[in-house]
Amino acid sequence: MTFLPTGEQLAFARSLDAMLAAADTPAAVRAWAGDDPDPGRALWGRLAEAGVCALAVPEEYEGMGPLPVELAHAFVALGRHAVPGPVVETVAAAVLLGELARLGDRGPAKRLLPALATGERTATLALAGAEDVRGGTEDVRERALPYALDADRADTVLVVRGERLWRAPGHGPVRASADPARRLARPASGGELLAEGPAVAVAAERARRWAMLATAAQSLGVGLALLDRTVAYARQRSQFGTPIGAFQAVKHRLADTLLALEFARPLLFGAAVGLADGHAPDGDLAAAKVTTGEAAYTAARTALQIHGAIGYTEELALSLWLRKARPLRDAWGDPATCRAAVLRACS
Repeated sequence: MTFLPTGEQLAFARSLDAMLAAADTPAAVRAWAGDDPDPGRALWGRLAEAGVCALAVPEEYEGMGPLPVELAHAFVALGRHAVPGPVVETVAAAVLLGELARLGDRGPAKRLLPALATGERTATLALAGAEDVRGGTEDVRERALPYALDADRADTVLVVRGERLWRAPGHGPVRASADPARRLARPASGGELLAEGPAVAVAAERARRWAMLATAAQSLGVGLALLDRTVAYARQRSQFGTPIGAFQAVKHRLADTLLALEFARPLLFGAAVGLADGHAPDGDLAAAKVTTGEAAYTAARTALQIHGAIGYTEELALSLWLRKARPLRDAWGDPATCRAAVLRACS
């Protein structure tokens, strides 16, 4: 086992960063939050050309994976540039279908995975455990179903209810999120039953673990972007004739934010290495998820304070990252759930 990235992994991360920096990603985010998903879809196409969509897909279905370490590098870059869309959910859907195929049910993978690997189609995913689908009326069970991200814009909406995998026929009303670029809706009931049996629950659990990893990586990227922008602002904003970054209070706040992010980084890649080896304990993934999420949220609060009143404005690009930090902290495992998992792993 090694925690040092290879030269190829670093080159891949650098090339993604350069590509996204040149792609005017903030404009795509603002368009995605409004009524124009086309710039976001164009960006998705470029990510697919770079191989991002294939990292969670087995080779026999036109993928390159599963490669969780490379995926973590890629999602740090996606977080740095605030890439919109159901990127985490498409990865989770690909893992779900790939795991089902590994367990013997190849039908859904043959139909859906190649298009996800090449970026021709996107997917979103809602996972409901067995406890969510037992008891109560059908209406109560539908309300217990988690929201799916961007169900109105994803090409395929997958739903797991207990031991059944459905392809939903549509979605309910789109709900507002703290991040305007995260569009939430509950999948519609019914649709096509793609698979059923104990293998579905096993595959759903594997998809959930990969989604935790990808969200943690995205959070780290968001936190790093917030810190970079805040440091740049502290260098150019002056007070009493001195850049505010020269004041001890500002230096300490920025240093604490950097430490939080850098302490989170090895937890993230340690969990990714464990996932690659097939033995990532729940505690490792939960620790990575909660630590990166809290570090990104700390970076958001630091950025908001140091930018002063302009930090609240919609017009400032900083708001694109500020509004992602909190939702990502809670997505695919909120802090309380993750801390409980860490405690269980330590007991």
